[in-house]
Amino acid sequence: MKKLLLSTFVLAALTISSCSKDDSSDPVAVTCNDGIQNGDETGVDCGGSCEPCAVEGQKDGIINSQDDPDLDASDLKGNVTADVRLTNDTVWVLSGPLSVKEGATLSIDAGTTIKAVAGGTNVYVVIEQGAKINAEGTTDAPIRFTSNASNPRSGDWGGILIIGKAPLSGGGTATTEVVDLTYGGTDENDNSGVMKYVEASYTGARINGDKEFNGITFYGVGNETVIENLAVFYCDDDAYEWFGGTVNVKNLIAVNIKDDMFDWTQGWTGTAKNLYGLRESDFTAITEDPRGLEGDGNLDGNSPGDTGQSNPTIDGLVLINGSIIEMADMIKVRRGSGLTLTNAYVAFANEDAKASDFIDLQDGKGNANGSLVNISIVGNSSTGLDITDVKSTENAVIEVLDGTTPTVSRDLFNWTAYDFE
Repeated sequence: MKKLLLSTFVLAALTISSCSKDDSSDPVAVTCNDGIQNGDETGVDCGGSCEPCAVEGQKDGIINSQDDPDLDASDLKGNVTADVRLTNDTVWVLSGPLSVKEGATLSIDAGTTIKAVAGGTNVYVVIEQGAKINAEGTTDAPIRFTSNASNPRSGDWGGILIIGKAPLSGGGTATTEVVDLTYGGTDENDNSGVMKYVEASYTGARINGDKEFNGITFYGVGNETVIENLAVFYCDDDAYEWFGGTVNVKNLIAVNIKDDMFDWTQGWTGTAKNLYGLRESDFTAITEDPRGLEGDGNLDGNSPGDTGQSNPTIDGLVLINGSIIEMADMIKVRRGSGLTLTNAYVAFANEDAKASDFIDLQDGKGNANGSLVNISIVGNSSTGLDITDVKSTENAVIEVLDGTTPTVSRDLFNWTAYDFE
């Protein structure tokens, strides 16, 4: 009798089955109908059978399906290797890097809110080369990225990086400023997806004085990518920056930006329609040289002989300094960059607001490419702006008119619910 009982015990102990885990193949022992809810059972005896018991999946930092445990609304981070979707029925908490890998698409429902843990440079979203983002908010249901801090501030988290395969000045590829990823290539028509009605706030975490995140950064992004109706509020570096590429953008607003509102370098040749930059009266945080618009032809002016340097076309631009601080320049174009700018307006909105220069095309590492510069702009002298303060360069065409009417309507940005007054 004792031998029979022992054999039965051993047989039960050897009854092993591999319960399904999302990211683990470790076998789990089956506990049969002993009338007890054991640690690996979801109910008493898994419903009374000896079938493998369901166990919770284990996280491994890779999101490879919609059901992956790493696709966790309360702890969102990891490498996205399959098409996944962030739904608008919950608030997603971004707790670390979310990197969308080649071949995968990150879709975000209209009306979704993503709150980033205030973790500085280790919290960001990046769409890598060959990956896509599908973030189509609407006027009534925008997509909002913001800080999860109780007292949010600029620089709480990194921001959004879009990385493509479009050309850079000088050709070839390069490595991103902050996360060491490859960008650039030869595909002018590269497609990184869609971003419409997307807001990013409290971005721009800094690694050091030379390496900073921006609100939204476009690295070699191609012109099949759709970028429309974006907003960046409270950024510790630039609101938007283009590193080369051919992407076209439309209806972008930047409010309370510590450094540059709009910045390009390394061969951006796309178009922009309706850019609006504003610094409020009580926003006094600044970098060494904050600007409304800053454009370089090649990266940091270190390759003046590059072919294919920056030459964007901008139709519709408003830049307003409403703070008491002095901006370095309202418009700075330099280092081989061209620019076609029409329907532009610059003003101060504070009697103590200043700028070292209204328009400056000169720089110690190379002036703007004057033969490719054509600027038509309205400056509001009634606000204290010196509209004669123009530092030009050879062959540049600059037409300045005095006026009081902005050239971009605030109504374009009603979807943000931002109060301009």
